[in-house]
Amino acid sequence: MSSHREAPEIAKDPVADSSDLYAFVSPDKRDTVTLIANYVPLQLPSGGPNFFEFGDDVRYEIHIDNDGDGRPDVTYRFEFTTEITNPNSFLYNTGPIDSLDSKNWNRRQFYSLTRVADGREHRLAHKLPCPPCNVGPLSTPKYADLVRQATYSLSTGERVFAGQRADGFFVDLGAIFDLGTLRPFQQLHVAGKKIFKAEGEPVNATDRMNVHSIAVQVPLERVRRRANRYGAADRASVIGVWTSASRRQVRVLGDRGGADTSTGPFTQVSRLGNPLFNEVIVPMSKKDLWNSLPPSEDKRFAQFVEQPELAALLPALYPDVFPNLDKLTKAKKVRADLMAILLTGVPAGLIDGFTNATGEVQADMLRLNTAIPPTRRPDRFGVLGGDLAGFPNGRRVGDDVVSIALRAIAGVTVPLVDKTFQPDAAAAAVTPGLSAADVTAPFLGNFPYLGTPYDGFNNPPAAS
Repeated sequence: MSSHREAPEIAKDPVADSSDLYAFVSPDKRDTVTLIANYVPLQLPSGGPNFFEFGDDVRYEIHIDNDGDGRPDVTYRFEFTTEITNPNSFLYNTGPIDSLDSKNWNRRQFYSLTRVADGREHRLAHKLPCPPCNVGPLSTPKYADLVRQATYSLSTGERVFAGQRADGFFVDLGAIFDLGTLRPFQQLHVAGKKIFKAEGEPVNATDRMNVHSIAVQVPLERVRRRANRYGAADRASVIGVWTSASRRQVRVLGDRGGADTSTGPFTQVSRLGNPLFNEVIVPMSKKDLWNSLPPSEDKRFAQFVEQPELAALLPALYPDVFPNLDKLTKAKKVRADLMAILLTGVPAGLIDGFTNATGEVQADMLRLNTAIPPTRRPDRFGVLGGDLAGFPNGRRVGDDVVSIALRAIAGVTVPLVDKTFQPDAAAAAVTPGLSAADVTAPFLGNFPYLGTPYDGFNNPPAAS
């Protein structure tokens, strides 16, 4: 999956687990960029009475690099506090929650938002209320109203939201992690052909699950570096984005029911830039290390991009389907196409009218050319589908990043850097078979874009 439970240690700490990151020029407000970072993945909507929430002991941040050094020039920092209204009740709420200050809501969360630019901190907001989790039609009967109340426009130009949303990532986890099965091609799988006679129907494993999102919509001038012009060919138009979660280095467990305390400097425990980077590129033994480091240190992981394990697995798992990829991989050719897409950005001249290069520093960041406007009819395959406003130029909520990544690794992007290479016919068709249409909760046309979270009463659906 994009980054749900992608490393051994963070899999034990879902509150700090960054599961998805989105960065795109806002389609309904084109002078802004929208940044969304999801945490606390794979939430069952009915998971009460202690419903899901952000961690009071976690520092959540969205970072922007606008000069290509893999270090943050602008950071938006979210820090949360939880308050209990009635300490004598075990209930999350004692009646309908019709407003963010409802007396029926027993466990509330608030957050402060700080902008850090060039090392200087500026508190933008303090004690902004989050909306509750979507409990059900009796507890949260007008949930969309609560979300509107919890969406704030700040005097500095940002819009901000922090709270529960429907998980918009679509992926067939059950198949992919069963020896790399892709249901549309299961009958061609080296082991699957023994039991499957035809292609299968894909299953969206994350459908009807929720996440917690921090989202900020920022005027372009607040994320770009200063320049005389911002054209599509100008490096000043390109930003690199990643999110991180950090905890204090020392946690002391409370004695005899006393509260736990955390102390010491913050240390990073989770990070996410490009979808699937730590999930699919970084080997198991180094995933926790990768989560602890900044993008500026990613040169040490370049070898896994140059010769990705998955590029060797595809021909082995699907014999005779990827012969050209097999030859390329066995020749130990450096995947310069993947190096550009994931670590440096795509330089000008490889794709007509497009670049999102940030320079020579190898860093896993979600790179966005902010001078490329949104398209009216987005193509879910992004740049591979001729839509320069989509992944790997940033990432929109509906982009099919799993298929895009699979096709790139399978070789469709190799001709960008090696005109002599002929991709296998299957490379342009490989996919788990899912799209945004397989997400039950529809995306929104405006901020915060991710769909209304599934409520606990109706999810999972009752048997008919």
